[in-house]
Amino acid sequence: MRDSEFEFIRGLVYEHSRINLGPDKRELVSTRLGKRLRATKSESLTAYCDLLKSPGADDELGNLIDVISTNHTFFFREQAHFDFLKETALPEMATRMQKERWPKLRVWSAASSSGEEAYSIAITLATNLPHTPWQIEGTDISHRILDKAKRAVYDADTVRNLPENLVRAHFQRGFGPQDGQIRVRQELRERVNFSHLNLLEGEPEFRDPFQIIFCRNVMIYFDRPTQEELVARLTRRLVPGGYLLVGHSESLTNIKHTLRSIRPATYQRPLAG
Repeated sequence: MRDSEFEFIRGLVYEHSRINLGPDKRELVSTRLGKRLRATKSESLTAYCDLLKSPGADDELGNLIDVISTNHTFFFREQAHFDFLKETALPEMATRMQKERWPKLRVWSAASSSGEEAYSIAITLATNLPHTPWQIEGTDISHRILDKAKRAVYDADTVRNLPENLVRAHFQRGFGPQDGQIRVRQELRERVNFSHLNLLEGEPEFRDPFQIIFCRNVMIYFDRPTQEELVARLTRRLVPGGYLLVGHSESLTNIKHTLRSIRPATYQRPLAG
């Protein structure tokens, strides 16, 4: 990949997603672009860049953002956050829900990828708040990965480390042509809504605020001004006293924000804020 080609791709991705591709991401970009060269039958990276510059390239631009932004994920990734939900956040919010008469508990998986995070949250809510109304919103910038999240079909190996009673309660195992696959049960799927959203363009069309927001392993791709903008946007969507959970490889230490640090990768909007 020539320097000029990398800089062109880097600038285009930043302009449309605010993902900041530093020099250390050059190999990742080259690898992922190979998929798009094959899909578009471009003979070279130069030809692919020409395609992106051509009129009517919006669809391919979307495909480019898809392959660059898609992250590896799995069920109950960063288990400490789900322990925090079970032990602290959910009991606290269930009590407030009764006192403040919230119609339901609302959780946002802000970068939901292929859905494992959102469904892990759903399993935690269903297990620990069986009689409490709740709803999960999952959003992502990638249309392709959202389609997978909506289908909720995964390789059976992805749940091999989960307790068998949990798997039986919340997943259906495939058979025949679907052998080796599992699907999240309908009663969970219907309480998780997935929609396309660029977190940094406009405001999401959610009417009500959230008690808990997951936005994990996203900010590592953004520069500091973009991180500050994103955290401010997420904070506005939290109820006072609500929690923002970020990835354990991320920190808000060096950016401006109004949240209170509770524990590693866990922040709370002040009750008075």
